[in-house]
Parts: sequence; structure tokens; C-alpha cells
Amino acid sequence: MILQIETATTTCSVALAADGELISFKEINERNIHAEVVTVYINDLIKQQNATYDNIDAIAVSCGPGSYTGLRIGVSTAKGLCFALDKPLIAVNTLEAMAKGVAQRIDLSTDTLLCPMIDARRMEVYTAVYKADGTLVKPTAAEIITDESFANLLLNNKVLFFGDGAAKCIDVLGQNPNALFDTDFSNSACDLTALAQQKFADKEFEDVAYFEPYYLKDFIAGKKANV
Repeated sequence: MILQIETATTTCSVALAADGELISFKEINERNIHAEVVTVYINDLIKQQNATYDNIDAIAVSCGPGSYTGLRIGVSTAKGLCFALDKPLIAVNTLEAMAKGVAQRIDLSTDTLLCPMIDARRMEVYTAVYKADGTLVKPTAAEIITDESFANLLLNNKVLFFGDGAAKCIDVLGQNPNALFDTDFSNSACDLTALAQQKFADKEFEDVAYFEPYYLKDFIAGKKANV
């Protein structure tokens, strides 16, 4: 049984999976609520399954890129549980999990490329590009979106842009007939299931003491307004 935690965006989501099959999940898409609900949701799921924390075999966490605060909450929760329970920690790239999730939910042609987007600032997004089978086409990067973005990929491929950073790109990229958009996609711990199970089978675990989220960019604190 793997406990899965997703807090990289505005969604706070937890799930339980057994042998690579999702058995239960609980989530909410709301800003600044992660610290308040994540441990409550975990406890609720375990109770719903009439299980105990000792029944958990590993803990998987969406490790970024994404919200600095959200990632710290999710990873800190996962590490704390791993220390307390003496269980292994599995880290799953947030964008890779998003691509896996959308490929499972939407019927796409095999030549459609998947471009998960996480909102950063202004016209910047955290993004990568994958084939429908999960093969990485364009590695994770922080990109400022212009009308030249993804031009080489859009020339000969349909590209599905999705995630909470996709909506602000429609005005810039939406004129291209090969650009497709799914603005309803929300991150979910459910999408970690297959990737976490594979890493568990391969014993691809993180060092709980030293593991840090994949922030991609340094945290920049906002300045308080003068009053």
C-alpha cells in the first residue's frame, strides 16, 4: 500500500493505492489550505480503509516543480511520516504525473504531445513535453510564453496544453490550429499511482534525511506594501 501526496499546486490531494491500483482519495482545490487539511485527509483515508499507518509500505510525494510553499508542505509531511513509520520515500516529478493523468483521462491520438503547465509568475510556466506513452520530448524548464514558444513542436504535431498555467497561454498560442487546451485539469494524487508503483518495484527510494523538493527556481518573497 502506497500513500500518495500532491500539494504542488492549488490542489491538496492525498490517495491510497494498493499494488498499483487506486483504492481511495480525497482532495480539494483551494489556495492556502494545504497545511490545514493534508494530515486530516491522510488520517481520514486510513480510517476509511480500516487500516493503520503500519499498513503503509511507502509514501510517494509529488516533488515539483510547483508552488514553493505547497511543495514544502507536501514533502515535509511525507518525510515526517517516513521518519516516524520507518517507511521509504518515493519522489514523483509533478509534470510527469500530470502527463500520466491526462493520458489516462482523455482519449488522444498517439501522435498528440502532452504539455503540462504549472503557473509561475506573469507569463511564465513550469513545463515539459511528453509523448502520450510518457516518453520525455522536452525536459522540465521554466519558460516565459511568447508566440514563438513550442513553434517547432506545433509545426507538425498536435500539442495539448493543460494544467493551471495553460489558461493564460490561450491568447498567445491559441491561434495555432495544432494547439489544444484543457483548462479544467486539476492536479491529483491519483495520478501518482502508476509512477509510484514502478518506483517501488524498482526500489527507487529517496534519502529521507537529505531529500528536497524540485523547486526549479529560487523562492522570491513578496514585499509588503507600505501603509
